[in-house]
Parts: sequence; structure tokens; C-alpha cells
Amino acid sequence: MEKLSYEIQINATPEKIWSVLWGEITYRQWTAVFAEGSFYQGNLEEGSIVKFLDPNNNGMFSKVEKNIPNKEIRFLHLGEIVAGVEAPQEWGEATESYFLKEIDEGTSLKCEIQTPEEFKGFFEEKFPKALEIIKNLSQNQL
Repeated sequence: MEKLSYEIQINATPEKIWSVLWGEITYRQWTAVFAEGSFYQGNLEEGSIVKFLDPNNNGMFSKVEKNIPNKEIRFLHLGEIVAGVEAPQEWGEATESYFLKEIDEGTSLKCEIQTPEEFKGFFEEKFPKALEIIKNLSQNQL
């Protein structure tokens, strides 16, 4: 398992960044870096299952392990979805976490991912681009 970490400073409030991260329209905008047309189904309450999908119903399903609005959210990835069919995987502690912390210059957004090594290159390429989109949306949207 590889532990990856990405961080960006954003001149916006944690509440604004949170709304960009998880708002229906803005979520689709920043996650397009990973797969065009990405969206999620479900709610973000602790203990609930969320499906992260592309327009072809491919993606993954995850459990919301922790959710402190405007501060922190952690997903435990449980399996893949192929053509709408869930397939549990033995990924162990494959997690994805987002942390928001107020700083003098606005907010620090930190993302930590524990992923199988085979996905490291994908995240190394895509995640910095996604963070730039989140920053742009957070700073420039009404």
C-alpha cells in the first residue's frame, strides 16, 4: 500500500472549499481530471456507502468512515463497480481523506490517499491538477 499526500493553500474559507469538494456541479468539475463525467451517488453521512461513478456506471464504492463538515472526511474504498455491478476487493486500508485547516492565507486543503502501488502513477499525475481546479473554483466562484 502506498501512502500519498497532496496539499494546496487556497484563499477561501473551509466552508467554501467544502461546498466545492462535495457540491453536485463542482464535484463533477474537479473530478473530471480523473474521469470525464464523474459523479457520486449516496450521502456523506458517517457509516453510509457512497458510489463514485463515471457515465458508464464504472467506478468504486466506499464507506464514509469519518465526516466532520468543513474540516475532515475519510472514505474507505471497498470495491470496484463495473457496468453497475459491485465487486468487493481486498484492498485492506485503501482510504482517501480530505483535511481542511484555516491558516493566515485562507485554508490549507490536504488530501491523503492509501492506495495499491499500481494506482500510484495515476494519482501522482492527476491529483495536483484536481487540487488546482478546486482552488480555482473556491477562489473564483460566487
